[in-house]
Amino acid sequence: MPTPDLRINYERLKPLDINDACRYLGCWGTGNSDMSATREVVREKARVARDLIKSHSLTPELSAELFAQKGIGAFWFSAALIEWSQSKLEGLQKIWVQAYKNAWHVPWSSANSLYTFPTAEGGHECPLPSGVLTQALLQHVDQYMRHEDVLKNYANAVGTHIDRVALQLVY
Repeated sequence: MPTPDLRINYERLKPLDINDACRYLGCWGTGNSDMSATREVVREKARVARDLIKSHSLTPELSAELFAQKGIGAFWFSAALIEWSQSKLEGLQKIWVQAYKNAWHVPWSSANSLYTFPTAEGGHECPLPSGVLTQALLQHVDQYMRHEDVLKNYANAVGTHIDRVALQLVY
């Protein structure tokens, strides 16, 4: 079957193969539901933000805030919308901790615990992808709970499961 001649403002639209990634509603995916392109975009934005603050003359607090906006913000948007494996989350966490080390001008080989521990325990409290993912999922469940329909029943069940998972992550 020939490709239809579709145009916008006299410009011909290029047809995509089912395996070609394209942006749709803010996420990158293929026609066969492969969202690995979104995960790569999130990782790349985190890497770029990490490297940006390495040579920046901001205070450590402002550098960390800049990274949070640029590097973590990209993950926050898509965290609950696509599937993240534990190994992908750990890879992202590595980049985030490196960024916080850049912000505080310490070598990447220094201990990670100083950046992952809460401030109450003497750490710099770098957000962790698993925590951000949990918060994003809970926000989605909260939005479902606000509407009286079938999704509210589903959200109740999912919310209970997420609460259990969140407790396991904390403890």
